Amino acid sequence: MSKVILITGASSGIGEICARFAVKAGHRVALAARTANKLEALVNEFGAENAIALPTDVTDPAAQARMIEEAVAHFGRLDVVVPNAGLGASARGTEAGSVESFREMIEVNCLAVTYTAKFALPHLRATKGHLVLIGSLAAQGAVWGSVYSATKWFIRGYADNLGAELGDAGGRVTCLHPGMTDTPFFDFEKPDALRPEDVARAFMFAIEQPEHVQLPHLPIYPKPKKPYYDPHH
Repeated sequence: MSKVILITGASSGIGEICARFAVKAGHRVALAARTANKLEALVNEFGAENAIALPTDVTDPAAQARMIEEAVAHFGRLDVVVPNAGLGASARGTEAGSVESFREMIEVNCLAVTYTAKFALPHLRATKGHLVLIGSLAAQGAVWGSVYSATKWFIRGYADNLGAELGDAGGRVTCLHPGMTDTPFFDFEKPDALRPEDVARAFMFAIEQPEHVQLPHLPIYPKPKKPYYDPHH
């Protein structure tokens, strides 16, 4: 069945590729990001019957409320919502980082996700829909002084909490946990990292599970160069 999928941070990287995979599979997408011209280009490519552009500053709760309202007004419902927008660290650890970087990361990676969830939940409750959060390998263990990692620990825990809330209404929450992925998130190429397409395939796998299947967490890591365990040494 065709789903209506809203994705924030949809103008590039994982968000864009997830949208591409979704449209190719016959779903319709509401695309949110700050960059209006990139969103409009995607809508032109996908077709106006399949996509809508919603320029949005995710740090503004009122803007996010409008985003959800416009998506529902356009498509009539929401089946899947993906708060994908996120920021990385400007420096390694805490001491070398800037206070402004910490504020921006927490605002976008944590607070903005709560805004998306709050305004989307009534509509996902109505459709017994699916909320897909974007966690990280960085939330699976300690990362030296990392504030970014801590924001993803928040997402990991919040996904479980939202799973209980939306689950009471018959919906589902999945948290994807990509390892390092070669996207514009980084300033240089990462040849040994995942490709955005790898994460998009995991996303499609999650949202296409039968209704009786719950997939709370889905890690997607790049294959290590060396085995974790070599029985010959």
